[in-house]
Amino acid sequence: MSGAGGGKRPASGGQARGGGAASGGGKPRPKPRVHAGGARPAAGDGQRPGGKPGGPAKSGRRPVPRPKTAREVALDTLVQVMEAGAYSNLQLNRALQAAELSRADAALVTELVYGTIQNLRMLDDRLDALVVKGLGKLAPWVLALLRMSAYQLLLLDRIPPHAAVNEAVVIAKRRGHAGISGMVNGVLRNMERRLDELKRPSALTNPVRRIGIDHSYPDWLVKRWIDRYGEETAERICAAGNERPHNSARINALKLSRERAVALLAEHGAEAAPSALAAEGVVAAGGGNLAQSDGYRDGWLTPQDESSMLVAAVCAPGPGMRVLDCCAAPGGKTTHLAELMEDRGEVVANDVHPHKQRLIDEHAERLGLASVRTVVGDAATLSERFAPGSFDLVLLDAPCSGFGVVRRKPEIKWTKTESDVAAIAELQARLLAEAAKLVRPGGTLVYSTCTIETDENETQVLKFLEAHEGYKLDAEWPSRVLQPLRANGIVGDDFEGMVQLLPQHFGSDGFFIARMKRDPDSSA
Repeated sequence: MSGAGGGKRPASGGQARGGGAASGGGKPRPKPRVHAGGARPAAGDGQRPGGKPGGPAKSGRRPVPRPKTAREVALDTLVQVMEAGAYSNLQLNRALQAAELSRADAALVTELVYGTIQNLRMLDDRLDALVVKGLGKLAPWVLALLRMSAYQLLLLDRIPPHAAVNEAVVIAKRRGHAGISGMVNGVLRNMERRLDELKRPSALTNPVRRIGIDHSYPDWLVKRWIDRYGEETAERICAAGNERPHNSARINALKLSRERAVALLAEHGAEAAPSALAAEGVVAAGGGNLAQSDGYRDGWLTPQDESSMLVAAVCAPGPGMRVLDCCAAPGGKTTHLAELMEDRGEVVANDVHPHKQRLIDEHAERLGLASVRTVVGDAATLSERFAPGSFDLVLLDAPCSGFGVVRRKPEIKWTKTESDVAAIAELQARLLAEAAKLVRPGGTLVYSTCTIETDENETQVLKFLEAHEGYKLDAEWPSRVLQPLRANGIVGDDFEGMVQLLPQHFGSDGFFIARMKRDPDSSA
């Protein structure tokens, strides 16, 4: 799974689908009947003097639609994500492009969408005490409106409470009848009066429910992380998953140095600094979306998370190598591999989706890379296409549950289940066994995921090694990768060749990386 992402919130393709929030016990709330209510035109829009609101103009021209406000765009996006199963980042991008909002309004929409989805369980917990008939009886758009407004009241200090309430009531009047707007007004006014009380953390003694409600995660996931990492670390993971991701990008060293890139970004209004984790990485604040910058168009910059950048660095490909990226789309790690190889050799980028082949090709062309060759196929059948042992290096950035990138794709929390983790672990095992066939004796196999689930990571690798005696873990990672990991206590003297990065370690995505070496004398 790719960890690429640009902008304050993610702008690249997601894998988890949006769903309803968990409330109380952590199970998704039953979905209410879909309400097809659209925004009503404001009085005066498309009407002749003295006419009815929304009536045709005297000239007979079709009325011009009233532009949607930032909160209306956010509301529409939330309904699509939570009720229609749209991907949050893709739906948000479409909505912003269609709305043509100012930068400030677009930022507000982004904040409301991601903040609401991230905090669903906590918001529902507070709203449930204020909605007399219960949240389950509300139309989807009304529930989304209350959640979005509660997020502003409870968690956004820079928005005056009266403004959040008034805007919600205006939207309710446009979309619904007087009864709905009255209910929305009453619930939110009541919340406004009780803000001090409702902002306090829960007083629950059960750590699973306390963390689950306060940080908005389902109980089953909190319990797994407590069992694996302990209560304190599990809570830090949950808190980090609700933080805003920072802007980071990989600098194409074939075009310019990282120092020069930092200077160029500063000239364009971005406060940029070298990444503390990734040697080719920079972290930037301000300056807009990096994916829309001159640096991106000119091919010296690629938006990518810092943890994701470590994967190709751990692979450490050399010029002239033949490399295979098994699950390559959208191409972030593929192109990084080619850059590290100085664009000499061959990087075969495979993905199961035909429409993503062109996406990888476009990235390689933008970056000026001629060594990338894209192919389309199922990663579980790659040995039918390529000869056994025909690659110096094979990277399997495997499909996964994605719990390391919750801050970028928050709906993952509400759509994944324990059975999903088990099912995807079975798929990963098949893909890993297939990828191993293609590594030459003495070659390298790297396995990575953007999750923090043990069953998909450490346990997966150990099972593979037990079944494949010709492979062993390789701890000889490049010093530029190990240095920041050692300095922050993430790896120690007992490092064997695999690492689990948690989202709170560097403020980057949660990632797992393991590097294995095939025995030069191995025949299988």
